[in-house]
Amino acid sequence: MRFVDEFRDEVLARKISEELHAITTRPWTIMEICGGQTHTIVKYGIESLLPVKITLVHGPGCPVCVTPLEMIDKAIAIASRPVVIFTSFGDMLRVPGSSKDLLAVKAEGGAVRMVYSPLDALMIAKQNPDREVVFFAVGFETTAPANAMAVWQAKRLGLKNFSILCSHVRVPPAMEALLSSRNHRVQGFLAAGHVCTVMGYGEYLPIAERYRVPIVVTGFEPVDILQGIAMTVQQLEAGRAEVQNQYARSVRPDGNVMAQHVLMEVFEPTDRRWRGIGEIPMSGLRLNGAYSEFDAEARFDLNEIRALESSLCIAGLVLQGLKKPQDCPAFGAACTPESPLGAPMVSSEGACAAYYHFGRVDFKFQI
Repeated sequence: MRFVDEFRDEVLARKISEELHAITTRPWTIMEICGGQTHTIVKYGIESLLPVKITLVHGPGCPVCVTPLEMIDKAIAIASRPVVIFTSFGDMLRVPGSSKDLLAVKAEGGAVRMVYSPLDALMIAKQNPDREVVFFAVGFETTAPANAMAVWQAKRLGLKNFSILCSHVRVPPAMEALLSSRNHRVQGFLAAGHVCTVMGYGEYLPIAERYRVPIVVTGFEPVDILQGIAMTVQQLEAGRAEVQNQYARSVRPDGNVMAQHVLMEVFEPTDRRWRGIGEIPMSGLRLNGAYSEFDAEARFDLNEIRALESSLCIAGLVLQGLKKPQDCPAFGAACTPESPLGAPMVSSEGACAAYYHFGRVDFKFQI
């Protein structure tokens, strides 16, 4: 398949590995932002191809994982109301709240429905004018434009029974928060290619300059990851800190301008709490004043819900690249995909899930 097979080419992957061994002279720590990239690294044993001086750490790039516990509790509170049909992508249904998850609400008789698009939720609202239909709008800048378009259409259609529970987060402020921490280990970033497909990479230029950190926009296949690492190491070894685009087949400097337009039409930046990390200024998106009538938090008056993280779960340290999943004493014991303590163990992009499924043995590179 074009643009897939060639980026899973074992010969090319091993050639890049040889180049990495030749150019690496010092220890370097590189963070991949995206959970999809984390799964590729662990599933294909990418680390086994790297020089021992290169350390990969995993960042807060799983939108399910960083959705705060209190937002899950709010979703559960809304979904438990008899008048509500609660809709969500499937990856949010098993994320644990304080006492249960959305699938438990469904099992108890709640109208919880998995959808594949926010437009499915719009259709459900049109078909059920006597019910309140809520869509769980979660994700980075990648999914935000489609969710913005759903709200935009709801306003044009005059749908009074549709709203979204908004927990959108933004990547650049999270990167700055990590780099501002005294404990951070990051010397270079692999930026999430799909986010940059929408937003471009202009926002990363001042970050690279201010913190003297190379940032390489990177795709998701094994060769993508290796090329991204090689480009990052080349900069580090040369003392450069620039933004480069490995994922040029999908990412343009200015991104998808039309998607950005609808996003800015409906949303505005806001402070956002990240699960296991805390509040990061201006790291989220919320509905702006013109579309505030579609805000489920305000509609159902849930602003007072607060929640405490599990003391056994170290997801916050994993999401900041300070710990690996297997460093957690609960990993694979008290915390499994069947009985997760935190979202990184249940999410399809979570680092803990990746290590549980692929990384509990010493994986060697394989395609």
